[in-house]
This record gives sequence, structure tokens and C-alpha cells, in this order.
Amino acid sequence: MTQWWYNHKTGEVEEGPKSLGSDRDGPYATREDAARAPEIAQERARAWAKEDAAEGDDD
Repeated sequence: MTQWWYNHKTGEVEEGPKSLGSDRDGPYATREDAARAPEIAQERARAWAKEDAAEGDDD
């Protein structure tokens, strides 16, 4: 099964891990998902921030 990676240094999608691990995000199942990596990261960060804020309300 092919895995896709997003190189956040170059902004390019890679088939398989080609660049340094510190320069890439993934793996993703599809090229399209890898291309959306920056958007996916922002969505996850917002969700984590929302969870952290909700946990802070419980104190």
C-alpha cells in the first residue's frame, strides 16, 4: 500500500518517505489527504485547544 507524505519545508507531496522526518508530516493514505496536511494540522490544533479549554473549566 502506498503512503503519502507532506513535506512542510517544500510544500510538496511525496510518495513514500523521501525527505527528512523533521521536514514531513504523514503518512497519509491518499495524495489528496497529504496535500491537505496543513489544513488537517490546523483542524487538529483547534480541536486540542478546545479540549484543553474544556478541561480547564472542570478545575
